[in-house]
Amino acid sequence: MINIRNIEFAYNVAPVLQDVSCDIETGDFVALVGPNGSGKSTLIKCINGILKIQKGEILIDGLATKTYSPNAMARKVAYVPQSENRQISATVFDTVLMGRKPYIAWKPVENDLNITAEILDLLDIDHLSMKRTNELSGGQQQIVMIARALAQEPEILLLDEPTANLDIRHQLEVLEVLKSLAAKNMTIIIAIHDINMAARYANNIMMLKSGKVFSYGVNSAITAESIEQLYDIKAEIITIDGIPHIIPKISGKQRKYVCLRKLLPSE
Repeated sequence: MINIRNIEFAYNVAPVLQDVSCDIETGDFVALVGPNGSGKSTLIKCINGILKIQKGEILIDGLATKTYSPNAMARKVAYVPQSENRQISATVFDTVLMGRKPYIAWKPVENDLNITAEILDLLDIDHLSMKRTNELSGGQQQIVMIARALAQEPEILLLDEPTANLDIRHQLEVLEVLKSLAAKNMTIIIAIHDINMAARYANNIMMLKSGKVFSYGVNSAITAESIEQLYDIKAEIITIDGIPHIIPKISGKQRKYVCLRKLLPSE
């Protein structure tokens, strides 16, 4: 369980997070959404301890994150950044094996190799084991980065824009993997721009605006009013199979609703 208590963070003197509080239960799949600069990536890095909060506290399983050693934190929390140099010529197996670093004293032992192989099989990328990462598609590379994080055997998985720059098919593949992990009681927290994808896969949505929690709750909390206030756009919410879909309104002579499936002219 993660408890975030009135945290604040600023780069130099510019506040980025202000009085942020929430409780995240074990096995939750939480999507952080909001405009650019709202603090999504910063919050993820604060949870992971990459950034040190100036006020408040973050507790994981009842212990303040500042009391965890780097190794203990790496065994508890794994982080997949938005982008990194993925042109390094290493095999997929060796790349995923790097996630075992918190457990390796001198060199990998048989258990490390077995866990790496199990994760490759779990994510259905074992056939890529001997391929070089720079030979993979963007979607495959992203799955490999998730596999490397899972090699840490974390209880919490943090991801910053895991679907950025991926086509729709690979976005779905990545999010299906994350949903399956949450179903196995892993806590998933992602920063994501696509609010429709967030509503489809996450069970809780945290809306951030100007570094503050604008709204936090289940998908039903997504309303036309909240979208307008959050993004300064008009929108309609339609529900399909219990999942809200946000349809932005486009101003102009012929006002239209833009939908993933089709364009619907307004009446």
